[in-house]
Amino acid sequence: MSKIFVAGGSGRVATELIKDLVSDGNQVVAGARRPEKITNLEGVSAVKLDLHAEVNEIAKLMNDCDVVYFVAGSRGNDLLQTDAFGAVKTMMAAEKDGIKRYVMLSSMYALQPEMWTKYKALAEITDYNIAKFFADNYLIHNTDLAYTIVQPATLTEEPGTGLVTLGAGGDTTNPIPDVAKVLANTLKHENTIGKVIMMRSGKTPIDDALSNLND
Repeated sequence: MSKIFVAGGSGRVATELIKDLVSDGNQVVAGARRPEKITNLEGVSAVKLDLHAEVNEIAKLMNDCDVVYFVAGSRGNDLLQTDAFGAVKTMMAAEKDGIKRYVMLSSMYALQPEMWTKYKALAEITDYNIAKFFADNYLIHNTDLAYTIVQPATLTEEPGTGLVTLGAGGDTTNPIPDVAKVLANTLKHENTIGKVIMMRSGKTPIDDALSNLND
C-alpha cells in the first residue's frame, strides 16, 4: 500500500483515478481548490490545495506521501499558474519532501509542437499544449523524479472499455475511466518509469499494453 497525493483531486479524471487507487489498496490525499468536491470514499483525505501558493505550503500537504499525481487542469482559465507553473511547483514540493515517484497527466503530442496543427482537436487546445510542453519538459529535464507522463487523446465521458492503444497515432479519443486506469496502473509496472506514454482507444487490455511498453 502506498500513500498517494493527487493534485487536482476534484476533476473528472481525478475522481476515477482516486477510485482506482483506493480499490488497489492505497491511501489517498486528494488536494483541490474546492476540497468539498472531492469524492467521499473511505481511505481518501480531502485537503485544500492552492496551486498559487508557495512551494513550501504545497510540500506540507504532500508530506509523508510516496507518490504524487498531477491531474489538475484549469480548462483554459489559468494556464500559466495552474497547468504550467502549478505543475512545476508540485514537482519542486515532491523533491523537497523526498518523494521520488511522480505521475503527470498531459496531452497527446504535448512535447511535439510540430504536431499541433496536424489534428483539429490539438489545434483547438494549443494554449493548453503550450502549458503542458513546458511542464512536461521541466519534469523530464529539471528534476530527478521517477516520472511517468501519460498523454491521452481527446477525453470523452463514455464508459471505460479497459482497452487501449499506446504510442503515437491519429487524432482519436479516450474514455475518462480508461485514462484513469492507465494512470493508476503505471504504479504496477516499473517499466513505465521514465516514459512518456501516448494513449488512445484500442483493443489491448490496459495491463497488457503497459507490460509491453519496452517491446
